[in-house]
Amino acid sequence: MNDRARRAGYLAFFVSGICAISSGVIISLLQESRGLDYGISGTLLSLMSIGNLAAGFLTGILPGKLGTKPTVLLLTAGYALGYALMLPHGNAALLAPAWLLVGLAKGCSMNTCTLLVGDNAPDRTKGMNTMHACYACGALFCPVLAALAGRLAPDAPLVQLAVLGGVLWLVFAAAPLENRGGKAKAVTDWSFLHSGYFWLLTALLFCQNAAETGVTGWLVTYFKDSGILSAAVSPYTVTLLWGATMAARLLLAFVFPPQKPRRAMVVMSAGCVVFYIALVLAQKQGAALLLLLGFSLSIAGLNPTIVSCAGKMTTAASMGIMLPAAGLGAILMPWIIGLVAQTAGLRVGMAVNILPCAGMLVLAGVLCAKEKAA
Repeated sequence: MNDRARRAGYLAFFVSGICAISSGVIISLLQESRGLDYGISGTLLSLMSIGNLAAGFLTGILPGKLGTKPTVLLLTAGYALGYALMLPHGNAALLAPAWLLVGLAKGCSMNTCTLLVGDNAPDRTKGMNTMHACYACGALFCPVLAALAGRLAPDAPLVQLAVLGGVLWLVFAAAPLENRGGKAKAVTDWSFLHSGYFWLLTALLFCQNAAETGVTGWLVTYFKDSGILSAAVSPYTVTLLWGATMAARLLLAFVFPPQKPRRAMVVMSAGCVVFYIALVLAQKQGAALLLLLGFSLSIAGLNPTIVSCAGKMTTAASMGIMLPAAGLGAILMPWIIGLVAQTAGLRVGMAVNILPCAGMLVLAGVLCAKEKAA
């Protein structure tokens, strides 16, 4: 076990949490400063998810040509470059490639940290939950950091995120990443592609990505535009969401580790369905915040639990298929919400996000039933 590699994975995912989850705050700021409508905003969020998806394939292909570390450093530069490209007010055409670059950095960071931690953690489930808790901790601070930077200048949050992107790049530059460039390739085991269990986990992760991104991408805008929360308070819902997420993941890692992961996923998925339906129907500030807290606690442990359930199938090749395929959910849902919101209103658009929540419950139920039948 390489403790240095594991610690690098934790630190990198913490910084990535700040840079990635700030997107929900930044899209709201760009709507105000650039006059973006719901359709364009949803498209930009989806471009970030497309970059996230593309990163999964690129991290599987480029290391054989460039080496592992050069590939990681190339792709994770996207945070610094992407947020820097959002700065020029006069060139809206730069927004599309900027969000794509941010997505590339997010996807590469997730894949790389998953391998750094997963390959070097004595307890894989605990390691994954701890890693995702680090991500949630970073996400917890993003609205606070954005608000503090915003007091200096309207575009200061973007400068701040570009600098943090540079910090993330330096963490990976110092990390003990094996450089396989120029070495003989090991034979890749693709047997997981024939496993129905693998594809059920991937489908479940697809729904989880869709549901989570629908909330994190649109939540600030939804609360602000619906009048449930003021424009000054709305960004801090991200703090509530990720504070609850961090707490839940730490509890799952150290206090209440799930003894039966498949049954735990059913319970968590059911909580997502109940709390999200109630959240969309909520009209009062207090009720909305409590229901958001319940939803956050419910969805928090799903991603790390799903990935940990892959067990021995967790390899660079399998993650290069599972994470990008599941990432399609994160591409489609923000875009769909934006399109529906443009024609029927944002409340109706947010209601569409109930579908992936229900999908999680169905798929988790199938996995649990298969375990009992085995």
